[in-house]
Amino acid sequence: ILTMYLNTVDFGNSAYGIRTASKTYFNKKPSQLNHAESAMLVGLLKATSTYNPMLHPEKCRERRNTVLGQLRKYKYITELEYKYFIKRPLGLNVKPEKVTEKFAPHFKNSAIKFLTEWCSKNNYDLYTDGLKIYTTIDSRLQKHAEDAIAKKMQQLQQRLNAHWAGKISWQAPNETPEQAEQYIINQIKKNAPYDSLIKLGKDSIALQKMREKRKVKLFSWEGTSDSLVSAIDSAKHYIQILQAGLLTLDPRTGFIKSWVGGINYDFFSYDHVFQARRQPGSTFKPFVYTEALERGMSPCDKLLDQPVTIEYEENGERKAWTPNNSNHEYAYDNITLRKGMATSKNTITARLTEKYGWDAIQKRAKDMGITSPIKSVPSIGLGSSEVSIIEMVGAYSAFMNEGTWTEPQYIAEIKNRHGETIYKATPKTRRVMSEETAFLMTEMFKATVQEQGATSQALWEFDLFGEDNEIGGKTGTSSNYADGWYIGVTKDLVTGVWVGADDHRVRFRTPELGEASQTALPVYGIFMENVYKDAKLPYKKGKYPAPKIKINKDYNCPTPYYFAPKKNDE
Repeated sequence: ILTMYLNTVDFGNSAYGIRTASKTYFNKKPSQLNHAESAMLVGLLKATSTYNPMLHPEKCRERRNTVLGQLRKYKYITELEYKYFIKRPLGLNVKPEKVTEKFAPHFKNSAIKFLTEWCSKNNYDLYTDGLKIYTTIDSRLQKHAEDAIAKKMQQLQQRLNAHWAGKISWQAPNETPEQAEQYIINQIKKNAPYDSLIKLGKDSIALQKMREKRKVKLFSWEGTSDSLVSAIDSAKHYIQILQAGLLTLDPRTGFIKSWVGGINYDFFSYDHVFQARRQPGSTFKPFVYTEALERGMSPCDKLLDQPVTIEYEENGERKAWTPNNSNHEYAYDNITLRKGMATSKNTITARLTEKYGWDAIQKRAKDMGITSPIKSVPSIGLGSSEVSIIEMVGAYSAFMNEGTWTEPQYIAEIKNRHGETIYKATPKTRRVMSEETAFLMTEMFKATVQEQGATSQALWEFDLFGEDNEIGGKTGTSSNYADGWYIGVTKDLVTGVWVGADDHRVRFRTPELGEASQTALPVYGIFMENVYKDAKLPYKKGKYPAPKIKINKDYNCPTPYYFAPKKNDE
C-alpha cells in the first residue's frame, strides 16, 4: 500500500511519485537519498504548498526536522544522527522533469491529450492512479529521425542564409525595405504581450518596448548564446529559420513510431506534424491516381502530356485554368499513368481530375483520412489546400495496408496499478480502396524511383537499395517553393517529411534549391539509411508484400529510357 501511495502521490511542483520527486528536488534516485532528504519529501506530503522548499525553505526545514524527530522516536536513526541531520541545509539540487529531456516532446503533448480524454471517459486520474502507459513510439527510430532532421536542416539553413545574403528574405515582390520592416512589426503586434498593452491604451509604450534591446537567448545551429537584441531584431532572426516535421507510421497497426514536430522544442514548441497545415503540392496526386484506378483505369493506360485548359464555373462565373508542368517540359505525346505520376506531370493529374471531377477527388481524400478543409476546385489534385503531416502519412498507410486506412495510434496499452490491461489499441479502420488498387499504387510509387526523370531518383544517393529492397514515394513542392514534402513507403514503414519556414514568404527562389527533392527527400534518405544500418531494429530491406489476390490490370509497363544524342553524334 505504501509503495503504491509513494508512486502516485503529488509532491508539489508537478512531481508525481517518489522517483520524480527525488529527481526534481535532489536530482537523485530514491535509493540515493539520505535520511534528511527522505524526511523532507515525506514532510512535503502534509501540505505541498505550505512546505514548498523553493518558496518556503524555513517552513520546509522545520517540517523536515519534525519527521526526523519521528525517526529518532521510533529508533530508525540514533540521537547522534538526528542532531547531525537537523542542522543540515535542505541541500536542494532542483531539476524539474521537463518534456524536452525526453524523446519526442511533440508526440508526448498529443499523447497526453489523448490520455487525458481517455481517463476522463473511463474515470481514471492520469497522474495519481498508478497507471502504466505503453506508447507506440520506438525510441531508436525516434533518435534516427531527430538525427536526420538535425543533420539536413543545419545544411539547409546555411544554404538559405547564403541564398539570401545581403537581401531581405521575407521581402515580398514589389515591396520596399520599409514595407518589409513594417511587416515584421505587424507580425509582432499579433502577439499576446503587445495586444495586452494595446488594450490598456499604451500603443506608444508597446512600440517603444519593441525597439528596446535586452539580453535573450537566440536559437542557432551553431549553438545558443545570449544576444543583446530588440523584439524586432528577434523577430527578424526567427522568421528566417527553416522548420521541419517528420512522422513514421506502421501502416498495418497505425502505431506512430517516430514523431519530430520541429527542429528544437526548447525554442519552437509549435508542432509541425499535428498543428501545422501546409500545401502538400504533388504529394496529393496519389489521391487522383487512386480515383482513376478505382474507376477502371490501369497504370499502363495513356493520356496526352501537353498543355491543357480546364474550363469551369465558380460562383456563376466562367473561368479557365491552365496548369503547367513544373519544368515546363511536355512530351506532346501519350504517356502512361505510371510515367505521369513518376515524373509528376501536372497535365496528367489535371486531365484525370477533369475526367472524374474535383468533387470525387475531394471525397477520395476525405475517405482516406484527410480531415482538413479541402476545396473542391480544378487544382485540388496539385495540392492547393493545406493539410497536416499526420493526415497525409495516415492516408498513405492505406496503400501499404491492402487498401485499408488505419487511424494513427499514440498508445499501445495501459495497465492499472495491479498490472491488469485496461486499454489495448484497437484503431478505427475502414476500406478505402480495393486490394488491387492498393497494390497497383505501390507499383506506381516504385516507378518514382525507376522511371527516367522520376521525382524520387535522388534516393539513389543513399544506401537504400540492394537486397531486392523496394522503396518509393512521392515528392511535393508548393507554390514558390515555400513547402517541400516527401512521403516514402517501404514494406514496413510510411514516413512523411515536411520542410519550410513558418512564414510562407521565406523560401528558396529556384527549383535547384527549393524543390522537395533537395529539401524534404534528403531528410527521408538520411533517416531510412540509418534505420537500415541499425542492426538492432527489425526493419530490414526487402520487397513489398506480394498481392494476395489476382491482379487483372496491366502494370508492368516501364517507359524505355531515352538518351538524347550528343551534338557530334550522327
